[in-house]
Amino acid sequence: MTPRPSIDHIRRPQILAAAAEVIAERGVAATRIADVAERCGVSPPAVLYWFDSKEKLLAEALTADDDRFYEELGERLAGEAAPRDQMIALIETAAGDADFALWMELWTWALRDADLRAARERFDARWRAAIEAIVADGVAAGEFGAADPPGTALAIAALIDGLSAQAALGDPEVTGPRLTETVLASADKLLEADLP
Repeated sequence: MTPRPSIDHIRRPQILAAAAEVIAERGVAATRIADVAERCGVSPPAVLYWFDSKEKLLAEALTADDDRFYEELGERLAGEAAPRDQMIALIETAAGDADFALWMELWTWALRDADLRAARERFDARWRAAIEAIVADGVAAGEFGAADPPGTALAIAALIDGLSAQAALGDPEVTGPRLTETVLASADKLLEADLP
């Protein structure tokens, strides 16, 4: 008798995608393991086989979402050689990312959960490092002024995060195009660059 083939590589991503959807819709507090199981068509014990708590499910769902974002960003940046164009692509990609409610859930839960706080720190460090690398390349290439890469990356990341939170909350003043326009204008000043 041959062993049954493993479907972990299929089932786990399905559960993470379902968890991301349910948590973004209902929030972590109102999400039950049974809700996630129902969304992806498995039993609650099947969800608990891979994730033993909602907090771990949230952290892993965010990790999957984060990896998806950087994959998309990498594809966008690969087509842009100049740091100026890479910065524009980064801002446009971040402004177009529609899953911000999930990140707001992380921020809320990270206030009281050490594991989620550590996960948030890793996500933010990765985000700022991506921006910082483009800033450093632009300064070295002479495309940007004498910007401090870590400080400038922190300012741009904070601006994108803050405006994205307002957009996710439905602020009528912060539409997707307005978010992109505002961040580009601010980055232009910070970098002393000619961003459109």
